[in-house]
Amino acid sequence: MVGIGTMEYRKNDIVTVQIDDIGTDGEGIGKIDGYTLFVKDAVIGDVVEAKITKVKKNYGYARVEKVITPSSFRVEPRCAFHRQCGGCQIQAMSYERQLTFKQDKIKNNLIRIGGFSEEFVDKVMEPIVGMEEPWHYRNKAQYPVGYDKNGKLVTGFYAGRTHDIIPNTDCALGAPENKLILEAVLAYMEENHVTAYRENTGEGLVRHILIRTGFASGEIMVCLVINGRKLPAEKRLIDKLLKIDFAGERSLAEKRIKSISISINTERTNVIMGKEVRTLWGNSYIEDSIQSVTFRISPLSFYQVNPIQTEKLYSLALEYAELTGKETVWDLYCGIGTISLFLAKAAKSVYGVEVIPQAIEDAGENARINGIENVEFFVGEAETILPEKYEKEGIYADVIVVDPPRKGCDIKCLETMLAMKPERIVYVSCDSATLARDLRVLVDGGYEVKRVRGVDQFGQSVHVETVCVLSKLSV
Repeated sequence: MVGIGTMEYRKNDIVTVQIDDIGTDGEGIGKIDGYTLFVKDAVIGDVVEAKITKVKKNYGYARVEKVITPSSFRVEPRCAFHRQCGGCQIQAMSYERQLTFKQDKIKNNLIRIGGFSEEFVDKVMEPIVGMEEPWHYRNKAQYPVGYDKNGKLVTGFYAGRTHDIIPNTDCALGAPENKLILEAVLAYMEENHVTAYRENTGEGLVRHILIRTGFASGEIMVCLVINGRKLPAEKRLIDKLLKIDFAGERSLAEKRIKSISISINTERTNVIMGKEVRTLWGNSYIEDSIQSVTFRISPLSFYQVNPIQTEKLYSLALEYAELTGKETVWDLYCGIGTISLFLAKAAKSVYGVEVIPQAIEDAGENARINGIENVEFFVGEAETILPEKYEKEGIYADVIVVDPPRKGCDIKCLETMLAMKPERIVYVSCDSATLARDLRVLVDGGYEVKRVRGVDQFGQSVHVETVCVLSKLSV
């Protein structure tokens, strides 16, 4: 219980609150008698009846029980499970308002975390790049498999912040074909008495179903993650998948499904994929392309999940790099070489660095199949590879491109970038909070932020990509 003025609030209290702001996780923010509430599933502009779920001294958490007066930004969600599922936090908000939220999120992080002035941020920040179709954009989905309360075999998505499976084979963000594939896998499991994995006991076989789709190529990969080394009646699974009726034509399945595999994961862990993959049918990969660059994608490959927006994102990175064909470019956290190969057509030479050996093997193969010869890839940490290549081989950097994971750049990596003194640094980020933190280090080290732009890769969610460019200050 907490008291504000003459009012006292307890967990499970029902209150009426007007939503005046949005939190970084998409929750509505409102005040009652000066007490701040973060309200899950509320949209800015709503007046809602909310149930308090947690009480702190100066703020609390709540969830919407009833919308009393809907916001002008509130829309009818496409998915009946959007409130339970952890994937679409802002699906009830109009897409135009989602874009405003994401633009403001980047701006506020640059000001609050990066320490940049509002006037400066307004000067360097460009309008966010939105999606023409913010639905069915994901080319990859991983579906947990389990049982419902009645013991029925199900697949779908975890409820937010839990491992309880919400049965749903028709996600509004995934490729439309996923539904037919999931239904085929479940039918195979039921007909052949194949068990699902139970986290609480570590027993059962099928843990997840991974589906990847090449949006440009149309190729599909299906990979079952299993708690064992072999599936019963593997041929029946293959037959079931290859007989799927895509668009009213069964022959399409054999033309489109190019890879069927299993990923072996016998560990008691919440890591989805195992380290060993065995191909059951077709290739060990599918292919897809961004512009004119073709990529081979294995079950373990990192590849951007929204290829349409990725092309826009990488085009911006290329524009910001201002390559003339004379530059030496280093691409840090290069993954399977997606940005490296995109940049290679406009640079003199490109060097990619990545700590994951399999990713570097994929990057080298992707360069080979595209006939791109002015790229070279190295396994290791950037803070080790860059100084070594500079000191021993004299390989410098005119431009450094960095696309780190959500946690941002390691401080040693930032220090190495500053020591290399490239003319420009292009930073691609999936988390504007860690981006803002890292930009402050780079600016304090002698660089100036010139341009910043958000790219919405994840409609209906709170996540947003950002690309920015920094120039070295002349001494």
